[in-house]
Amino acid sequence: MTSFFIQSFGCRVNQAEAFAWADALEAGGLRLAGEWEDGDLILVNSCTLTGRADRDVRKFVDRVVRERPGVRLVVTGCLAERAPAAFAGRPGVSLIVPNAEKAGLPERVLGLIGGGPAGAVDPTPFRSRALVKVQDGCDRRCTFCIIPSVRGRSASVAPAEVAATVRGLAARGYHEVVLAGIHLSAYGRDLEPRGSLARLLEDLARVENLGRLRLSSLDPRELDSETLEAVTASPKVCPHYHLSLQHVSEAVLERMGRPASEAGYRRLLEALRGASPEAAIGADLIVGFPGESDEDFARLVRFVEDTPLTYAHVFAYSPRQGTPAAGRPQIPDGVKKRRSDALRTAAAEKHLRFRKSFIGRDLETVVIRGRAGRTEGLSDNYLRVSIDGCEVAPREAVRVRVTGLAARGLEGRPA
Repeated sequence: MTSFFIQSFGCRVNQAEAFAWADALEAGGLRLAGEWEDGDLILVNSCTLTGRADRDVRKFVDRVVRERPGVRLVVTGCLAERAPAAFAGRPGVSLIVPNAEKAGLPERVLGLIGGGPAGAVDPTPFRSRALVKVQDGCDRRCTFCIIPSVRGRSASVAPAEVAATVRGLAARGYHEVVLAGIHLSAYGRDLEPRGSLARLLEDLARVENLGRLRLSSLDPRELDSETLEAVTASPKVCPHYHLSLQHVSEAVLERMGRPASEAGYRRLLEALRGASPEAAIGADLIVGFPGESDEDFARLVRFVEDTPLTYAHVFAYSPRQGTPAAGRPQIPDGVKKRRSDALRTAAAEKHLRFRKSFIGRDLETVVIRGRAGRTEGLSDNYLRVSIDGCEVAPREAVRVRVTGLAARGLEGRPA
């Protein structure tokens, strides 16, 4: 039986696409390999958000070509969309699939290898948590972002289709479903009749046997009162809110094409904390954007230190050819690195305090990895817990008593 492996880079949307492809390929008679070294066919879902993302994708493809001569490669995703010549003609690259043709990718892969026997009776779970793409593309035009040019305009999946998918995943035993979108907060605006993320969450909360829903990144500019109520009041939605803030200096935000205010961001974070006292609240933050002054950066550090944020994903600005910000005078790489290190340190201290606050308490987790005698669970508020003496299988829920700190998470035992 032909085996396949999917290497997905970048965002939750790429991961959700990979999740769906794995199901379709197994249904077509292929076998999911546990490691890329074991796959007869390797599917690469690429990312081009930053220069580092580009390098990671190219490095992986180079390694596969070097170490697995004769293996078949299928390359898709945003880097393949932006720079297909980087992969065309490479040894082993059998297909380069544009983003617009991703929906038909499993059929093209099955056609490439000549199909297979009848579908797998019990497909191997691709992930312990299910991921569902409910929205793609973006109508915004942030001056640093290449994604709208490679993903296209915002496009939402019909609510009935999303509900059917989630219903099927719940029936298969997935306790957690992650809803992914490039601009998730804009869900439904392109549909007829017009929909919204709030109404989608209301519909999904009624799915039988659904454990919990987790949301990917949310745009703070789109979080109106209806959406805030939907994401904080529903017992099905995880108390985990990840926001694409990017910065807090009004001058920097204006140059990013994201007009907003630090005061407005602070009010939003306080509203989230007030509605959900134990929630994980995270943010994407960019340092070293063209024109960022020392004072701009100092404001960003203070914001992380004294707001309800519990963690941050910090990115050094990476110029993307074809975006307005790429042509502006750039901040030296050394300055970007120092600022990145300083902000990551501040964010790590906040996350440490957040983790410590749960020692001695119970958390509801979903097992995401398991081995004899010790498993790893993920709490609804996005804390990783290494669970001693737990034999619960991945995808299952387990209540955990937190006993101490781990390097990046917590230690615990079944409650």
